[in-house]
Amino acid sequence: MTRKQKRLTLIGGGVAFLMAAVLLVMFAFSQSVAYFYVPSDLQKAEVPVGTRIRLGGLVKPGSWTRGQGMHETFEVTDTIGTISVSYTGILPDLFREGQGVVTEGVLSPSTPPVFQADSVLAKHDETYMPKDVADRLKEKGVTLSGKETIK
Repeated sequence: MTRKQKRLTLIGGGVAFLMAAVLLVMFAFSQSVAYFYVPSDLQKAEVPVGTRIRLGGLVKPGSWTRGQGMHETFEVTDTIGTISVSYTGILPDLFREGQGVVTEGVLSPSTPPVFQADSVLAKHDETYMPKDVADRLKEKGVTLSGKETIK
């Protein structure tokens, strides 16, 4: 082989290696993507059962019930739509009714649909709400003063 052929072989091998690395990273990201919805958007969207999504909004006052063991049920609302959430596990210490929450899981095939959450994130202080949740609630016309009542 001449020097030119060796150089082209080396460059071709490097390009092939980089392409393989990029494809593997893209595949890994596509497996971990979870789209974000608020309840009113989720009710309108046709999300296939078993698709992993994030659901965010406010915990509806009076909806939180504790089942046996660590099973919890509550409703997430954006004041326009409401979705029931079922969660088995320990809720964050700051979880309470009327506060912002983001859950991650899948939508069940039941009617009406119940969101089966496997993780629940609660806001961490009086002024913080996840940006995605705050933006979506503002789009729906919800004021975020912290003093609004949710029906």
